[in-house]
Amino acid sequence: MMAPLGSATQLGRTGDALASEDAWLAHNYAPIPVVIASGDGAWLTDVDGKRYLDGLAAYSAVNFGHGNQRLLDVARTQLDRVTLTSRAFANDRLGPFARRLAELAGTEMVLPMNTGAEAVESAIKVSRAWGYRVKGVPADRATIVVANGNFHGRTTTIVSFSDDPTAHDDFGPFTPGFRSVPYGDGSALEAAMDETVVAVLIEPIQGESGVIIPPDGYLHSVRELCDRFGALFVADEIQSGLGRTGATFETARVGVRPDLMTLGKALGGGIVPVSAVVGPASVLGVLRPREHGSTFGGNPLAAAIGEEVVAILEEGTFQARAAAGESVLRDALDALVGHGVVGYRVAGLWAGIDIDPALGTGRDVSLRMMERGVLVKDTHGSTVRFAPPLVVTDDELHFALGALADTLRGRP
Repeated sequence: MMAPLGSATQLGRTGDALASEDAWLAHNYAPIPVVIASGDGAWLTDVDGKRYLDGLAAYSAVNFGHGNQRLLDVARTQLDRVTLTSRAFANDRLGPFARRLAELAGTEMVLPMNTGAEAVESAIKVSRAWGYRVKGVPADRATIVVANGNFHGRTTTIVSFSDDPTAHDDFGPFTPGFRSVPYGDGSALEAAMDETVVAVLIEPIQGESGVIIPPDGYLHSVRELCDRFGALFVADEIQSGLGRTGATFETARVGVRPDLMTLGKALGGGIVPVSAVVGPASVLGVLRPREHGSTFGGNPLAAAIGEEVVAILEEGTFQARAAAGESVLRDALDALVGHGVVGYRVAGLWAGIDIDPALGTGRDVSLRMMERGVLVKDTHGSTVRFAPPLVVTDDELHFALGALADTLRGRP
């Protein structure tokens, strides 16, 4: 078993900064003990000058790399013009952004918000309104089917249908109207469907659970059941979308079209929070003025950055890089199975790596990799997530995976 990280590594400015955070911040995070001061591409530098390969990319929010010059140039230009008007007035950046994002997603309409959780909350409201106004579900009887192991955010409504005790326990009473079934099980989903179901809310790949990839055909079965029972298929692509898995959207990669998609994280280019629900006018059009909104949602700065993100994705370079990097991850992880890794799952430049508990927890491994110059993050005890910025090179991938191999073999 690996020993926990000792205080000897927390010297200099790092120790002071960590102490300040511990004293002044609510303890709702247990971060890896590194204090970042700057970033460039796939690399981060801490306050003491040590460089690290970023193996998390802010949970895919920094898909296009730290300090992406195209995005920074757009942001700087917009900062000199106007940054916020609220939706009480129109602004000249929002319409073009919405049009290009809708076209990228192959749909008709955009509901702009800020955070991923806000996008999911918005999709829930839209689905319920659609259920009452279009499908004809009796008042207050709308049901949304979700999956066990889901992670869609941490608002009180969203944690109401979480089965993660850390997210759920001690935060009740909980919001009704949700029905949870095993992820990846089409038969269980079919058994949960009835006339009150207005939507099925699913992550195409469950990120927080450890990059859990459903069986082949599962998303197609979700689509078929939603069609059969007259429900919306809502795909949460906040982590899986915008290039991470080797395609613009994971649902498109497997050939499935959801009714609504929630997007976020990388949509803001790692600069500002930008999220959205995208879908057809027949669904998003159920919203009426004053029924839903956000002061910052669709602000000019966010829209300018978001439009440039869409322009980048239209070129396909980052999707191709993620697809090519997948083979590098697979080859390296194959060699580690039975040598400290008990299993793994990979989709593009996204991996969930299950560590042999005899060698320590996922956090133990994350701390030791930090010492070797690679930053990753654990989840659910024994799993380490690896999701570098999509600008990462093959040589940088080999460096990160070599650090993992050395960590598992106990090399200095």
